[in-house]
Amino acid sequence: MSDSLGRIFTITSFGESHGKLIGILIGGCPAGLPINESDIQSELDRRKPGRSAASTPRMEEDKVEILSGIFNGYTTGAPICLAVWNKDSRSADYEIMQFKARPGHADYTAYVKYGGFADYRGGGRFSGRITTGFVAAGTVARALLKTIGVDIFAHTVAIGGIAAPLMKIETIKQGINSNTLRCADAAAAARMMKA
Repeated sequence: MSDSLGRIFTITSFGESHGKLIGILIGGCPAGLPINESDIQSELDRRKPGRSAASTPRMEEDKVEILSGIFNGYTTGAPICLAVWNKDSRSADYEIMQFKARPGHADYTAYVKYGGFADYRGGGRFSGRITTGFVAAGTVARALLKTIGVDIFAHTVAIGGIAAPLMKIETIKQGINSNTLRCADAAAAARMMKA
């Protein structure tokens, strides 16, 4: 897994699940793009676990802090550093993982790749928490793309063999937030939850 992606608009992920913080460093974003902490926080709240029966029960606050690159609601042209301080971690729960790999996780892969030196607590660099930084960077990228007329959205199309019908783009946009699965068709979402 590379920590950095991109050539013009670049992102570098940092931190571990049970370290002090996780975050993202964004390079290549021009000055003058309107964006503020609440824009980023709104997207992080959408990914936050523990909000529905379809997600993990962990209750992580995921409060973003802008460390650099955004001032008075606009990007400055400097690298943008966004951080989320880790608060709801119980590292003792993972002590046994130092010697035992969990099925379906990257514990063994991390052990082999890093020779046993990787932070195994909570999955370390391979935890789903790392996606917090990618969501924050996506908020900035989305705002940048909007300046050239590109709109980005997504909705759940199928789960467990149950599929939502084809819908017009405007219908999808209006229905995305109508349920916790973010399926624009409420009837299909109800069937998916039962699957």
